[in-house]
Amino acid sequence: MSDMRQLYQEVILDHNRKPRNYGAILGANRHAEGHNPLCGDHLKLSMNVQGDKIETIAFEGDSCAICKASASMMTGAVKGKSVSDADMLVEEFRGMATGTLDPEHQETHLGKLKVFSGVKDLPSRVKCAILPWHTLHAALHSEFSVTTEDQADSFSGGE
Repeated sequence: MSDMRQLYQEVILDHNRKPRNYGAILGANRHAEGHNPLCGDHLKLSMNVQGDKIETIAFEGDSCAICKASASMMTGAVKGKSVSDADMLVEEFRGMATGTLDPEHQETHLGKLKVFSGVKDLPSRVKCAILPWHTLHAALHSEFSVTTEDQADSFSGGE
């Protein structure tokens, strides 16, 4: 477990220092803004969806290291994926972060995102890790803003 915790810290630091897909996409056809009032995280997500495929995706904003790392890894994980595959990842990540899905004993599509599995043991950081995913869900479903305070720390996947 100590190795996983060290890997988690290394990944957070790396993605915080050098976030992937950071910035705005001019002319994006999907947008959403996410806010976590508890710690002040604020993200803007922009992307281009063509047909059912996420062609490009980027984020920007002010956030803690966990939120920024989560957004950075999320954008890499969903770029090139279908909307339904992205929705599945949203649900799996949320389940892992809240402890309702155990990626070590349940089949998932999370891959490298499993590094965030330990966030479930840090209740004050769960919303930080999940905010980018709430924001992605909002953008995919034509909602323009989301706040973690609107959520019981989750959202209904069955819309």
